[in-house]
Amino acid sequence: MTHQEFWNDLYRKASPASSGAPGLALAQFTGPLAAGHALELGCARGDDAVWLARQGWTVTATDISTVALGYAEENARRAGVAHRLSFEAHDLAVSFPKGRCDLVTASFLHSPQDWPRAKVLAQAAEAVSDAGHLLIVEHASRAPWSWAPETTRYPTAEDTLASLRLPDDMWQRLCVCQIARRASGPDGQEATVTDNIIFLQRLAGAET
Repeated sequence: MTHQEFWNDLYRKASPASSGAPGLALAQFTGPLAAGHALELGCARGDDAVWLARQGWTVTATDISTVALGYAEENARRAGVAHRLSFEAHDLAVSFPKGRCDLVTASFLHSPQDWPRAKVLAQAAEAVSDAGHLLIVEHASRAPWSWAPETTRYPTAEDTLASLRLPDDMWQRLCVCQIARRASGPDGQEATVTDNIIFLQRLAGAET
């Protein structure tokens, strides 16, 4: 089964409805930023992309699943912000959106399949424009309903940042930390989980 087939199958079994709410970290860390052009990697049903559009951003939202993108486009239309969004299908290990953006976000960009995640996140950093921001949110603990084995060892935020091999003189570290939040599972379960946050700003004049 290809990566796209896997994710299309997963989303066909899921509800197409949007939660109508952004990720907590996205709202907290990008809320104060001036709106510009944002790139979201792994948009799923479009909750974060729609929220950014409502804040005035022009958003390019990508996902490997064409099924998820269909849901996201419909949710954007229902929210009245479709004119601020464009959607692109990418297996980010194979193809990547062109151009640079003021904000690049990747929230929970994980896969149970073999996939070059560090390489993709490094490309995300390369897509940040001069003085722009990069926000990576990732699992730092295992939720009870996760597909990950119970023995999974999660990286720290510092581990993930180190894997990107970003030049220190090109980036300002705004937050490299862990945060706890209450999460809900697919069957209504609830648990406290921990997320890693990597929130950086490319220094002015530091474009490659």
